Amino acid sequence: MQRRIGVIGGSGVYALDALERVEKRAVETPWGAPSGPLTVGVLGGVEMVFLARHGEGHTIPPSDVNYRANIDAMKRLGVTDILSVSACGSFREELPPGTFVVVDQFIDRTSGREKSFFGTGCVAHVSMAMPVCPALGDALEASLKSLAIPHQRGGVYLAIDGPQFSSLAESLLYKSWGCDVIGMTNMPEAKLAREAEVPYASVAMVTDYDCWRDDGAHVEVADILEVMRRNTEAARRLVVDVAARLGPARAPSPLGIEKTLDAAIITPPDKRDPAVLAKLDAVAGRVLGASLRR
Repeated sequence: MQRRIGVIGGSGVYALDALERVEKRAVETPWGAPSGPLTVGVLGGVEMVFLARHGEGHTIPPSDVNYRANIDAMKRLGVTDILSVSACGSFREELPPGTFVVVDQFIDRTSGREKSFFGTGCVAHVSMAMPVCPALGDALEASLKSLAIPHQRGGVYLAIDGPQFSSLAESLLYKSWGCDVIGMTNMPEAKLAREAEVPYASVAMVTDYDCWRDDGAHVEVADILEVMRRNTEAARRLVVDVAARLGPARAPSPLGIEKTLDAAIITPPDKRDPAVLAKLDAVAGRVLGASLRR
């Protein structure tokens, strides 16, 4: 199977300069507009699709990102794997600013965000026990080692709404839960990718220590921006390396993510709302094909 990697760039990562044969695509989805035009190109012989999560010029705050439209647009453009790159705060002394964490678990503390493509008229339940594709995680880890970028394989990402940073009490609470990093954007992104049957992996780039440390220092945007600049340079090198490492030919995810919906849709065919099904043509067309043709 031909691989097409989707890269969702977070704070600081607004473009992939190394792309060749670049084309901008404005994609319409049933869920509204994605964060902006998607950039389609080739990197080291691998087809790529890039989207700036916060829009060009960072104009969209975390809770206003149209996560459903973003994932739907990626699926419509034939993306087979999604790599998320995002800034985060650290809950660990051993994860200082500049460290990249290949996330393997999430705790979702966001609220008010649309978290599913499914709903009244067509109900589905997908497993999120293992939310990250290990094959993508392996490739990211190998690239980080090759590039000598400080990193940790595995970590718990705590997702909050923002746009404010945590209070001290919140930061201490999340640290006590065993979280490794904190961010504002990987949820519901990872959940939606799983519903769309697209393997997903996240690289969280540490910009600060949140505010749990008893040193009188607090999270300041100016400090974060400087670290973010350095992280962005490393992230661009990482994407180039991991694209070459994954290569143009693709095998299925070891978790069978491409077949997630086989046993996930609960609503029987004769009870499914045609209007809802029409919106699911891209993300669930593989399993709803017969229903969509009615």
